[in-house]
Amino acid sequence: MRLRIILAAACALLVAPLGAPAQADPGRSFPDTIPLPNGWRPEGIAIGPGPVAYVGSLATGSVYRIHLRSGKGEVAVEGPGDRPAVGLKTDARGRLFVAGGVSVEARVYDLRTRALLKTYRLAEGAAFVNDVVLTGDAAWFTDSTNPVLYKLPLGPRGALPEAAERLPLTGAIRYGTGVNANGIAPTPDRRGLLVVQSNTGKLFRVDTGTGATTEVDIGGESLANGDGLLLRGTTLYVVQNRLNTVAVLKLAADGSSGEVQTRITDPRFDVPTTVAAFHGRLYLPNARFTTTPTPDTPYTVVAVKRRG
Repeated sequence: MRLRIILAAACALLVAPLGAPAQADPGRSFPDTIPLPNGWRPEGIAIGPGPVAYVGSLATGSVYRIHLRSGKGEVAVEGPGDRPAVGLKTDARGRLFVAGGVSVEARVYDLRTRALLKTYRLAEGAAFVNDVVLTGDAAWFTDSTNPVLYKLPLGPRGALPEAAERLPLTGAIRYGTGVNANGIAPTPDRRGLLVVQSNTGKLFRVDTGTGATTEVDIGGESLANGDGLLLRGTTLYVVQNRLNTVAVLKLAADGSSGEVQTRITDPRFDVPTTVAAFHGRLYLPNARFTTTPTPDTPYTVVAVKRRG
């Protein structure tokens, strides 16, 4: 009997480490800093499905795929070369939605085949299609030059539309010089949209039926240089790019008010622009807007612990 107890205890010691990873943070062994190709000039990032990130290039419009467990990557989509990739989002159908910046277009790719599924010209004249968010029935794009949102209404089984729709913005938001509407996210109750205005540091709620905007009451806090947005539950992450900061806000369910809970900084930040999340971590591409870009300029994606 005594020998049997000793053997059982020894087996328990051997088995315990095998079960440990199930209790450990899956992101702990993932790299914290991930290199991108030199000269890439990143801006937007999207994660999923699975532990895979996609980072667009302002230089060429191409999209780089990163395997978050290893930090290794490869080009997932060859871009048009003369039209940038700015904001990005992926969906569960393996599609990638790309905001095209000064190209005034939105592009949709099939990530499995790397095929360009559809290109939408969203405006005539000067515009900057900056960011994109996916809701249950649409893809929404911001324009940093003109007070309008662009909508791709999705049909049954996510079918892409033939053309985009325009939703003029009215109410509280006022466009001025510089970068206006930038990052975009849904409200926690999914009944509206949130848009950050970079040049004023204000956050707005948008009625998706009328385009009417109301300023979100955040207690007088500033979100100056606000760029990418990420919503998780009632927590909103706002990247303040040139401030090398991520503001963490707790929002009311309807998005009408919120409070800055904390701000995340890191010495590795070098003008991060957008943010995506995986397993308790935030991933941010360093756009390095204060560094003159060259074909040899190094760029990275950095991971920090998620708060809130």
